[in-house]
Amino acid sequence: MRLLFLGAGGTGGYFGGRAAQAGADVTFLVREPRAARIREHGLRIQSPLGDVTLHPQLATQDTLQGSYDLVVLSCKAYDLSSAIEAIRPAVGPDTAVLPIMNGVLQYDVLDREFEPHRVLGGLCQINATLGPEGEVVHLGKYASIVFGERAGPARSARCEALEQALAGGEYTSRLSGEIYQDIWEKYVFLTTLAAGTCMMRGSVGQIASTDDGADVLSMLLQESQAVAVASGHAVRPEADASARKILADPSQSMTASMFRDLRQGLPVEADHIVGDMVRRARTLGVDATYLRAAYAHLQVYQAQRAAG
Repeated sequence: MRLLFLGAGGTGGYFGGRAAQAGADVTFLVREPRAARIREHGLRIQSPLGDVTLHPQLATQDTLQGSYDLVVLSCKAYDLSSAIEAIRPAVGPDTAVLPIMNGVLQYDVLDREFEPHRVLGGLCQINATLGPEGEVVHLGKYASIVFGERAGPARSARCEALEQALAGGEYTSRLSGEIYQDIWEKYVFLTTLAAGTCMMRGSVGQIASTDDGADVLSMLLQESQAVAVASGHAVRPEADASARKILADPSQSMTASMFRDLRQGLPVEADHIVGDMVRRARTLGVDATYLRAAYAHLQVYQAQRAAG
C-alpha cells in the first residue's frame, strides 16, 4: 500500500517515519526547504521509545507524480485548504484520504472536495513537536493512531490493507468499527481541555488545585458531552470516567496543544475546536455558557494576534 504523508512535522513525521521504519511504503510530501534538510540530515526522531534517523522517500509540489493508495493529513485546521490543494494531484480514482486531525469539522470540507466514500475517519494521540534543528521530538511514550470506515463494514479491503501497512511501528495502531464515536469522544475531551487550559492559562493540575477550577472543568466537559448527545454520539461510560479522572487530578500536568501554541503566540485552532462546539451547541439548543466564555477568550487572543 503506497502511503503519502502530507508534511513531516511532529505528528506526521512521527507516525510516517515509524511506519517507514517498520517497512511500510511511505512518501512524505514536503516543502522544498524541509526536503533539503531531510536529504542532508535525514528524518531524525527522538523518542523515549528509541531514537532513529531515516532517509525516507520525499516529494515536493514540483516532483509529486502519480496517485497513492492513501493520503494521510495531520495538518492544523487553519492549513486545511492549502493541504487539500497540495494533495489533489496525488488523489486518483481509488485513493483514500485519512485525516488524523483534531475535531470533526474537517469531514464536511473533505467530503465536499473528494466525496464521502473516499474519506476515512481517523484520529491520533501523541505529544510531539519539531526541535530547533528540525528533528521530530516525541514527548512521552504514548503514540496511538485509530482509523476506520465512517460508513459500511469496518473491515473493508482498504482498511485491512492499511492495518497491515501500519503494523509493527513504535505506536499503537487500531482499526475501529466505531470510528466516528471514537472521534467524537476525543473531540469532547479535547474541547474541554483546550477551553479550560487556554482560559485559565495553566495545566489541568493547576486549575484543579484552585477553589473552583475542578468544577469549571467539569462544566466544560458536561457542556461538550451534551452537544455530543444531541449530535447522536453520547460519550461512553468508560470515556467519561477516564476524562473525569484526568480533569479532577491536582497533580495532572496535562495541557492542550492549543494552550502551548497560544503561550508561544502562534496561530490556534480555536474556531475549529471550541468555536465549532459552541456553534453546534447553539444550533442544537444546548446550553454552553462556559464554552462560550472560553471561546470569547480565544477570539480576543486571535484578534490581538492579528493586530500585532
